[in-house]
Amino acid sequence: MFERYKGGEKALLVHVFFPQESDIEDLKEFEALVSSARIDILDIVTTSKKIPSAKYFIGEGKAIEIAALVKENDISVILVNHSLTPTQERNLEKLCECRVVDRTGLILDIFAQRARTHEGKLQVELAQLQYISTRLVRGWTHLERQKGGIGLRGPGETQLETDRRLIRHRIQVILSRLDKVEKQRGQNRQARAKADLSTISLVGYTNAGKSTLFNAITDADVYAADQLFATLDPTLRRIQVDDVGEVVVADTVGFIRHLPHNLIAAFKATLLETKEAALLLHVIDAADPNQLDNIHAVNEVLAEIEADDIPILFVMNKIDLLDDRQPTIDRDEHGVPFRVWLSAQNKVGLDLLLIALKERLAKQIQTCELHVPAYLSRLRSRLYQLKAVQQEIINEDGSFNLYIRLPLVEWNRLCKQEPDLLYLISNHSTT
Repeated sequence: MFERYKGGEKALLVHVFFPQESDIEDLKEFEALVSSARIDILDIVTTSKKIPSAKYFIGEGKAIEIAALVKENDISVILVNHSLTPTQERNLEKLCECRVVDRTGLILDIFAQRARTHEGKLQVELAQLQYISTRLVRGWTHLERQKGGIGLRGPGETQLETDRRLIRHRIQVILSRLDKVEKQRGQNRQARAKADLSTISLVGYTNAGKSTLFNAITDADVYAADQLFATLDPTLRRIQVDDVGEVVVADTVGFIRHLPHNLIAAFKATLLETKEAALLLHVIDAADPNQLDNIHAVNEVLAEIEADDIPILFVMNKIDLLDDRQPTIDRDEHGVPFRVWLSAQNKVGLDLLLIALKERLAKQIQTCELHVPAYLSRLRSRLYQLKAVQQEIINEDGSFNLYIRLPLVEWNRLCKQEPDLLYLISNHSTT
């Protein structure tokens, strides 16, 4: 068995063009992924095939050519912009005598670098274990395979079974912990539902500017950078929307083409924030020439997590990179906002986004006149705190006539918290 390289400083990229795919953009995206993983690209090898080769994925001639390049340039890792089977990965490693990592493995490596919270690290570890569980045999091919009969059982199979058992046990431990996280998130969502708090979830292609927008509208300090998968761990903040009241905004992990299925499964607890949102803000890089392909990739993931039936408001971000594009709201034939053009980086057009959110989320507004006795001055103070009092008349007996305007969500919440208000509604108010 050859000595396997553990470094990744010198990388050779491999991409195969298939006739049914127009994937030159996919190659550029792969280069961005490699840069995000802090790996230097030494060379890029491309080839064309009708169907993948069963042995090497690429053709045997091209594989030999790559092996020569590896030895000539002392390359430490080959990065393939496709998903390889364990056999294809193992065959390439034997031929080229260096580490081979496919697209899924690279994304997992980036996720491992980005995860910051305990939950995020668990999710990444789960995806990694599920990924390597089918590739364990690569590391033990130099050991004797199992043979029949007592005394002829080779150490290779024993070590494989030990590793597999340890991995299965670790996966069960992680699943148990993530199940607790999912239950906790479920309890939090139930609490928000009882408080009539709507959730807005930011979704979109990776590096579209979701975290920058999240920081701009919530005054948060979430890590944002011009790199793929800068955000892995979900962050929730509350914002105030006129005529709606408080809503919860959730920043989520970005999507990408061919996002590995085991990653989607591992981030199930995180993606539930998206699945159960009242409105999705689909953030799009307006300056990206591949935005239509990116939208399609996001829609595929939304369908996979069963969130494709949730109402969507499109946010065309980064208009500062476009010529003469002003912040605007696009409306459908019914006058309902469906798209907002803005720049989160320059904080231009954020007021239009809040207007669009108000129109998309605003429900019935409660208006009424309340006669509040003097001894209920605390209730009067509470209504003022909520900015619900439009007009006030002080009567000679010290009581108050208050003209109220409040979003129905906040009104219902106030009625639950203030029993005296229900009494006033039924006896002394006109709606």
